[in-house]
Amino acid sequence: MQQNAKILVTGHRGMVGSAIVRRLESSGYLNILTRTHTELDLLDQAAVHHFLAAEKPDYIFMAAAKVGGIQANNQFRGDFLYQNLQIQSNLIHGAHLAGVQRLMFLGSSCIYPRDCLQPIREEYLLTGPLEQTNEPYAIAKIAGIKMCESYNRQFGREYVSVMPTNLYGPNDNYDLANSHVLPALIRKAHEARLRGDAEYVVWGTGEPRREFLYVDDLADACVYLSEQSPGDALLNVGTGVDVTIRELAETVMGVVGFEGRIVYDSSKPDGTPRKLLDVSRLAALGWRAKTPLIDGIRKAYEAAPFHR
Repeated sequence: MQQNAKILVTGHRGMVGSAIVRRLESSGYLNILTRTHTELDLLDQAAVHHFLAAEKPDYIFMAAAKVGGIQANNQFRGDFLYQNLQIQSNLIHGAHLAGVQRLMFLGSSCIYPRDCLQPIREEYLLTGPLEQTNEPYAIAKIAGIKMCESYNRQFGREYVSVMPTNLYGPNDNYDLANSHVLPALIRKAHEARLRGDAEYVVWGTGEPRREFLYVDDLADACVYLSEQSPGDALLNVGTGVDVTIRELAETVMGVVGFEGRIVYDSSKPDGTPRKLLDVSRLAALGWRAKTPLIDGIRKAYEAAPFHR
């Protein structure tokens, strides 16, 4: 990717998109194209296709998506399926029509079967049933992967799909109604400390294992791959290390400075028992994550909007 390349980053105000913009700017890429939702509604096919035909970016990072935690995924199933299918279909097909040769589609590790062999290799996709709580979102993302793969085969495009593990960092969503587990834990522990509570509640049993990747590490991986021709149409991005939710909650408690105890609400869903990505393909291309979990949590907490 040339330094003067015109690079479109969708979802540039979100956690992933903003991190990609930061990473591009730090590497000297100055011709970065962005649009807010008001300026360009990605659900509007005609508007998206017109925009891409007019701008003709050299590269597209697709970081725009409707995302949320277990509760939001399970409650707004139709919204998650429809909006993600529409956004990615408009962008991928529109990019092809506009002659955009290279594109990166960002998905999620939830695409893999619920009871997948661990660690999860890319070839395990579509080998078993999905986790029911986020099945609509996962199906939409799988469709995006297959769309990129199909356009590569039929039209000779170079559309790469990257599947990050659980992400966290600056510009994360800390709304307790629809956030992911790590930002929710950070906010709960912070507010419990401010109130002087004796305890704070964590959903589930605390036994599931999760892998977490600092979002600036993901952005680094994305830009690293964009500067190459990785060949593989699907690549996992993670640390290759996981922790239990119990261990995560205790680490958050230490970072935030909450000195009470943790109570586990086992009436709430645990979700997938374990999600650890096999990142050997990406490692073979020369990239590894750099931010230890405790350091990333400290950075995320310091950047949180309520930590002032």
